[in-house]
Order: sequence, then structure tokens, then C-alpha cells
Amino acid sequence: MTTMSPLLIELGTEELPVKALPALAQAFFDGVLDGLAKRGIAFERGEAKPLYTPRRLAVRLPGVALEQPEQKSEVLGPYLNIALDAEGQPTKALQGFAAKAGIDWTALEKTTDNKGERFVHRSVKPGASTAALLPDILREAIAAMPIPKPMRWGDHDYGFARPVHWLVLLLGKDVVAAELFGASADRMSRGHRFMHDKPVWFSTPEDYVESLRGAKVLVDPDERRERIVLEVTDAARAAGGSARIDAGILEEVNGLTEWPKAVACSFEREFLAVPQEALIATMEANQKFFPVLDAEGKLGEHFIGIANIESKDESEVRKGYERVIRPRFSDAKFFFVEDMKQGLSSMNDGLATVKYQDKLGSIADKVARVAALAEAIAVQVGIDPAQARRAAELSKADLQSRLVGEFPELQGIAGRYYAAVENESLDVAHAIDEAYMPRFAGDAIAPSKLGQVLAIAERLDTLAGGFAAGLKPTGNKDPFALRRNALGLARTLLEGGHDLLLHGLIERALELQPAKHPEIGSYDITQFVYDRLRGYYADRGVASVQFDAVENVAHDSLPDFDHRLNAIAEFAKLPEAEALAAANKRIRNILKKVEGDVPSDIDAALFAENAERDLADAVNGAIADTDPLLESRDYVTALGRLARLRPQVDAFFDGVMVNVDDVAVRNNRLALLKRLSDRLGSVAAIEHLSI
Repeated sequence: MTTMSPLLIELGTEELPVKALPALAQAFFDGVLDGLAKRGIAFERGEAKPLYTPRRLAVRLPGVALEQPEQKSEVLGPYLNIALDAEGQPTKALQGFAAKAGIDWTALEKTTDNKGERFVHRSVKPGASTAALLPDILREAIAAMPIPKPMRWGDHDYGFARPVHWLVLLLGKDVVAAELFGASADRMSRGHRFMHDKPVWFSTPEDYVESLRGAKVLVDPDERRERIVLEVTDAARAAGGSARIDAGILEEVNGLTEWPKAVACSFEREFLAVPQEALIATMEANQKFFPVLDAEGKLGEHFIGIANIESKDESEVRKGYERVIRPRFSDAKFFFVEDMKQGLSSMNDGLATVKYQDKLGSIADKVARVAALAEAIAVQVGIDPAQARRAAELSKADLQSRLVGEFPELQGIAGRYYAAVENESLDVAHAIDEAYMPRFAGDAIAPSKLGQVLAIAERLDTLAGGFAAGLKPTGNKDPFALRRNALGLARTLLEGGHDLLLHGLIERALELQPAKHPEIGSYDITQFVYDRLRGYYADRGVASVQFDAVENVAHDSLPDFDHRLNAIAEFAKLPEAEALAAANKRIRNILKKVEGDVPSDIDAALFAENAERDLADAVNGAIADTDPLLESRDYVTALGRLARLRPQVDAFFDGVMVNVDDVAVRNNRLALLKRLSDRLGSVAAIEHLSI
């Protein structure tokens, strides 16, 4: 039975870069496990996971074998016709092989493969001790870590993400001899920099988490994160509200602390006159604070900071947090007031001097194109075209505002505030903001129809302009975020239920562009949008063959595309689906081989077999039944009705030969198959479902 002992590795450093910390810890953990596995060293992972704080990366495994298993080796040598001469004596080739193996040639074994019999050297040697292999495993794991710019310190020629100060390496109760970045392995770690600035001694790896907790260090990131959420939630509740806990900010705070402690703070109510998004942005992005909101989601005058210490005088920490936030809030207030003095119309005038793109003119030019598109789309969706034009005309004005200059993430949001205070309609004001939705993956589309129209027009112009100017994404390069815009366009059309012809919208957007790319047409952009949709549906569990089946026949209305996709998913569950898909695939192949046009007229008098008469009657009945269903887009019921054709289809292929010598009979049967196939493919190209 393999003897195992727990393993602990801790690399102690200066404070590591916070945003890279989780990835560094995961890479270190994976590298150690890969190194053990590569050497055949058995280990128990259990519930092990990367452990880390700003000052350490650690791996703790519940069980690791103390040595490798026996190392078996098999080296193939020359074939017998090359290895032995006519007298059966070894040739130089065999003698060289035996010498390299370190044994006499007579001790070599033989094996046979498909080319004949050959010599082979097999050997078994004891496995190395895990302790002897761990230093190399560590070095390999560190070399594979994603550190683009290693830091060097002192006069050393080695580098790491941050200077290394200590190394813990325990296998069971024993310290494993190793040196890394000038630090010799020991069983001594360090506690919290301020609350326990002294060594922490580990008897065994099992002591690790608890011993560090006693030294005011929570080394488990999940425990630390849970503590932050609990402390922030409790502090916000005590302040009379609830905390806004952004996942990204939470992760950053988690990477900045070893012993998190919430500190409730406040600011002057006068700052609440500033758009709350600006205040929240500066609290979160600049200071890593958690805003406190009321029951309606409105910002109050409280926020929560997370200290990396339990201070003896928390009021001083609070004063410090409040002091650093005040100048930022004062700046935001100043920008907001000055912007309101300037006004949106004045901001808009300045857009004519701001270049959008060399081939596409100024931002004012883009606004004019978007306004024309928005007005036309508004007519199609049944909303006020004048409102759509007005919202579009003001949609980029806030790019000239001081507030957006300081907080770029407030584009649209600032415009909404300024439009509202200038007595623009609330619908227009909200649409200016909603035009940017969805802002990120997982974000909702614009909630209002006016906002959706503006979002559609904006993305149409961006896509058409990007392609017309030759900016189609290549590889990872997508400077105009065309992929994101394509998905945003598709989602808004789809989730907004806009039954618009995508191809036609893109055609109009291209017509408005000042740049014309000779090799780019509306089809290219339409296909680009559908390529983004493929991933969108894949994330929702839609099979790629089902997407292909629908894409093959539907290229315009995205809500219609969605209806067809839902229908084909239901059809695929029917017992008749596979047989009908295979039959339609067979029919398509037959029709492809026909020279010239496939006949369309069917003459019942030419039917020679009962099976073809029965199929013709069944197809005629199915067409009559499904015409109104297809018209009303009841695709699920339509495909269910077509599934009932299976017995007649099976009987036809079992008893009727299509390519007979009689031309008239053959053409009649081809016409019947074409009529059948056209109706089977009326919702989707079901042949794609056939394996």
C-alpha cells in the first residue's frame, strides 16, 4: 500500500498584484498538481484548492505519496535482419544499442511488431523520493505561471511577480530541502503584517489554515470573501440600507486583505444631488468601497469600507476613508454643475469637431446617420419617429461633458440626467441611456421600445461603418467592438420581439456610410450577426445541427428565427424525426443529381404504384393542413403534422424506384419528391438532423 503524507507549499512575497492574484494562485496550484502527475506521484486532492492572500500563494494536499512507483522503461532496438549477421553474430548496430543500454547483447529481450522481430531493452528502477523531486516540481510550476513582466530585486538575476521572502515546504512533519528565489525552505511562515508581525510555526500541513487564522490571516479566499460579504451586509443594515456588492469589486477587495474588517462611513448629503452613478463609480472603481442603497435602489449618504486590520481606533480609519472620498465627490459635483450650465445643445455642437473614424467622418456625422436610421425603424415598429430622431440627435452629446470625461462609464447615463433637467421628455432622456444596453455580457436589453430603436440604429451604423471602413475583426483584434455590437443588435431585435428584416436594415445602414468597401455587402454583415447568434444559442443549450437547420432557410426576422428554432427542437424529440430527416437528406441528394430543372407538375395518371399514390395524397393533405399553420408561424404544430407523413414516406422508398427508364414516370416521381421535400423543409432544413 502506498504511504502518503500531507503536503504544504507556501510562497511568501511582497503584496501581489490584486487583479492577477486569483489567476496566479490557480496556475501555481495547477502547476504543482501537474508536476506530481507527470512524475507518476500519487496524490489525494480531496477538497484542495488554491489558497492565497496578498502576501502568499499556497498549495495544501491531504495526501501525497512519499516516492514514485517503480520506473519501467522499454527502448526498442534494431530488427533482427539488421542486428545479426549471417552467422548469427551481433552487428555494430546491435553492439552499439547494447552498449548504450549498458548490458551485454545476449541479455537483451526480443519483441515483434508489424514489421518483424526486433531487440528491446526493458529495465525497472526504483522510483525517486517525492522530497527529491519537489524542488524541480516547484520550479516548473513557477516557470509556467502567467507573469508577463517578472520583477527583479537586489542584485539577483531571477525574477517573480513580486519579491519573495520566505518558503514553506512540508511533506508530513518533515521540511523538504529546497531553495527558491534565495529563500530556503522552512516550516516558518508569517502572520498579519500589522496584527501579528512575527513568525508562524507549522508542525504539519494540517495546522496551516488554523495556525494562520490565529495569526490574523484568512488564507482561504472563500472564507475571506464570505466574511467580507457578511461584514458589509451587517454594516449596511445597521446604516438602514442594503449594500451594493459588485462581484468585481468584491474580488479585488478579497485580494487586498488578509483579515477584512468592515468600517461604516458616510458623506455629506449635498453630494446626493450628483448622479448617483457617478458617486457609485468613484466609490467602487477608485476606492473599492461598497455603496449603501435604500429599498428603492437609491444611494444614501452611507458607504462601507473594508480595512485590512482590526483598528484600536476605528473612528480614525473611518475619518481616513471619508477624507479620501470627499475630493472625488467634489470634483464630480463640480463637473455636473458646469455641464448643466453648458447644456446638451452646446455639447452637441462640439461633436462636429470630434473625429469618429478617418473614413467615417466626425461623431456628428455618425449621429446624423443614427438619427436617420432611428426615424425609419420607429415607423416600422410603430412608435413616434420624431421622438426617435430627437433621442438619436442627443445620444452622443454627453461625450463632450466634463462628467463623462472623468467617468467614461457614464456615457448615456449622464445624457439622461442632462436631458431630463432640460425638460426633454422622459422617454427621450431614458432612451439616451438605454441606447448603450446591453452594456456587457449578461446585461439586459433596453427596456423601452424607444430605447430599443435607438440601440438598434446605433449598432447598425457601427457595424455598417466598421465593415465599410475595412475594420472587420481579425483574430483577437476588434477595435470597434463589432462582435459585441453584432450580438447586442441581435439580442435587441430578438428579445425585443422586433419582426424586422435584418438584411434590409443592414442594406439601409450601408447606404448611409460615406465609406464603401468594394468586397463588403449586406450579406457579409448579416452572416456576421448570425455567427454571433450561434454562440448565443449554444450558451442556451441549442444543438449546432438545429441552428444549422434553421439558418439554412431563415435569414431575416430574428423573432421568426427563434420560433423556428424552438419548433425544430420540439420536432427533434419526436420518434419520426430521425427517419424523416434521413428521408429528406436522401431526397435532396436525389434531386441534386437531376440534370436541368426538377419537374414541378405531378400527373396522378402516371402513378404506377399504390405507395406513390398514397404519398401524393398524404403530401397534399399535409400541405393543406400546414399552410395556415405556417402563415401564423405555428411551426411546432406544423412540424408535428409533417411528422405524420413518415409511414407513407417509408412505404414509398421501400416499394418505389425513382430512377426508372420511363422518363415521364421518373419525372413525375421527382416532382412528387420535390413537393414533399419543399414542405418538409418549410420550417427548417431538417436533413441537418440526420446523422
